[in-house]
Parts: sequence; structure tokens; C-alpha cells
Amino acid sequence: MRLADMLSTAIQDGNLAPGTKLPTHRAFADQAGVALATATNAYRELEKRGLIIGEAGRGTFVRDLGLPPTLGVQQTATDGLVDLIFNMPGDASDADMLRTGLRRLASAGDLEAMLRYQPHGGRAHERRIIAESLGSTLGPIDPECLLITSGGQHGLATIALGLFRSGEAIAVDTITYPGFKSVAALKGLELVPVEGSDGVMNPKDLERQCCARKLRAIYVMPTVHSPLGTVMDAATRLRLIEIARKHDLLIIEDASYAFLEPDPPPSLISVAPERTVYVSGFSKSIGTGLRLGYVIAPKSHIDRLLELIRATTWNAPALISGLVTGWIEDGTLAKSEDARRRDGAERQQICRAVLGGSDILAHHNAGFAWLQLEKGVRAEPIVTRLKERGISVSGAEPFATTVAVPQALRLAFGGLPIDELAGIFEAVRDVIEETSIS
Repeated sequence: MRLADMLSTAIQDGNLAPGTKLPTHRAFADQAGVALATATNAYRELEKRGLIIGEAGRGTFVRDLGLPPTLGVQQTATDGLVDLIFNMPGDASDADMLRTGLRRLASAGDLEAMLRYQPHGGRAHERRIIAESLGSTLGPIDPECLLITSGGQHGLATIALGLFRSGEAIAVDTITYPGFKSVAALKGLELVPVEGSDGVMNPKDLERQCCARKLRAIYVMPTVHSPLGTVMDAATRLRLIEIARKHDLLIIEDASYAFLEPDPPPSLISVAPERTVYVSGFSKSIGTGLRLGYVIAPKSHIDRLLELIRATTWNAPALISGLVTGWIEDGTLAKSEDARRRDGAERQQICRAVLGGSDILAHHNAGFAWLQLEKGVRAEPIVTRLKERGISVSGAEPFATTVAVPQALRLAFGGLPIDELAGIFEAVRDVIEETSIS
């Protein structure tokens, strides 16, 4: 413990910086004048405290204490809680994917160009690569109508800040993505909740809202809703488009998790490209730390969106866009998406085996689920009790657009060690049962 405490102090004081490679167990034992077993136990204790990480074949490194947890090497949040709030899919092998991608970039020509300002909407050949990769699901996409952003959230911000005036109203689901709520609040947009069933907007209620007031747009996640995981059927999509055309509404189609559904109905942009702004990114399918996204919009909106990209980030980082488009071309992205689907399916099975399936809304390939609580059971005391037991989870309030917030829990488990999931779900189940009884 003395050795572990000594290293712990050095790490927390900043004397050992994040990413510092530590000596091997044997070298550390020699330096400290202790037995190999003692050095090994010290390293093991530091791993338990979340201060160091071991990477197979590379060694042991000081962990960045400011980062959220990732699968395998960083198992808990910095405050010591198991994090079921942020969905951070990943695998220890992702680091090898990054190393390979960086080596490819390092061996390529014209690296100097990456150090310079880039076109605001992204380099032409990279816009073409992304556009062509979407052809099988979205149909032909004009690369000039596709703009590269610094992540999907930046894409949403660009849309909200660039295409709307303060005070305009946008129709949304009663449960929606908090990131869109935040950018709408930043712009001063009014979000009008439209009734629906489990994340599928009801066209009749949208029509009613359109007749009752002036709406400027609708925001939907038709393919794998976040956080509910649902996939909107083709008939509902066509009906929403019909209403949008009748009332001249812009459609914002958020497809951040669409890759999880292998056989979706036609996208809204493929049916109504003249009024649909499509936004997505690669954080969910590759890595949350690689912030690269894109917006596809009618040509009439491109100049305004470019202005917002210039004003907010000037351009997406060329290094990241080079990495991602390289992975598109060599098939790495497709493999990563397939791995995420398989991993999510396995996690969903564990979730349903422990928590049951009747009150869970989730896509079968997603690393997150919406757990609806029984009548009379409140989410707030469950969230509090779980935190006391070391588990951080979210209620429905961040996702709700109505005054009356449903009693539910959102569980995000894409980044937790899969062999620990059953135990974590059991703890959640036990607290729910205890709260229900009391």
C-alpha cells in the first residue's frame, strides 16, 4: 500500500502526467528495492483506483483522470461511479485501429496541408468519399450539399443557429435527444411536443399542431430513436413528409444511431430531399473522442450553414477527417459498425435477461435502453439510491419536452465491461424493487 499511495500522490499531483508509461513490474520492483510480488500488488491497487491502465503488449500507463470511462481500461467515472448516463461504445482493440490509421496518414503525402486552414465545409475529396459511402442507404448525394462538421452535435448546432430565427417553433417528440434541446435553447427556439408512440411521432397530432399554430420545422430520429431505440415505419415517414410539404416545414433528420439498424425503411431525405436536413456523425460507430460529423442540406441552405461552420470552428480538423475517410475507403468503418451492432445485441440480451423485457424500450443492437417504471414508482429516489450504491443513472427529465415528465430510467451501457453488466443490472433491479416496496 505504501508504494501504491506514493504513486497515487504523484499521479494526482500531476508529477506523473496522463499517458506516462510506467516501468515494467520487474523494473519498478528493482527501482523500489522490493519483491516483484510487492510491485505487482502496487500496480494492481492503482488499477483498482482507476489511476493507471494496462494495454496488452504495450505496457502500463497513467490514466487521464479528466476523461469519462471507456470499455475495459477505464471502468468508472472519475468520481468513482459506474456510469450509466453516457453511452460510450468501444473496445480495447480500437486503440490498434487508431494506431494503424495514424501510421497510414504518416506515410501519406502532403501532410503539411493538414496544418493549414481547410475549406469550411471540408475538403472536396473527403466530402465525396462520405457522400458516396451513404449512397446505398440515402441514394445519390451531391457532395456539394454535404458539409463536414466537428461531430454530430456541432452539426445540430450549425442547423439550429444557422437556419432558424429566435422564437420560431419546432415540433419534436415528447421524449427527444437532450443535445437538440440544448442547441434549441441556445438559439431561443420553442420546442413543441407532439404526441406519439414510443418515439414514433403521431402524424395526426402533428397535423393538429400545424393547424393550431405556426411551426417552422420538425425534428425526428426515424431510424433508431435516441433514447427509445425505435424505428419509424415507412407509412408514418411518408405521412410526416406529406404534412411537412402541406405546411412548408423543414425536416431535421437525426441519424446518429441509424447504423445500428441493418434494414431501415427509406430515409426522409431520400424521399423529400428538397426540405430535409440530414445530420449524423461517426462518434457512435468509431469512437466518441473522434469528433467528426456531417450535414446534408438543400443547396438553398448551404451558404448559411457554411457561415455557421466558419463562425464556430472554421473547419473540421483535417487530421480527424483524414483518419475517418481513410477508414471509409479501406473498410474499417464498416467493420466497426458491424462490431458495434454485434456488441450491442449481446448487451441487450444481458439487459433483458436481468431486468425483463416488458417495460424496456430499446433497439436490439443498441448499447442503451429506456426502462419504464411501474405506476406509482418514481424515478428520483431510484436515481438517488443507485448513486449511493456507486451507480450513476439518468431519469427522464433531460429527455422530456413536456411539463409532465414520465417516470423512467435511461440506461447507457455501451462502454462498460461486458462481464460486469449482469451484476450492474442486478443492482439496478434490486434498487427498483426496494423502492417499489417502500
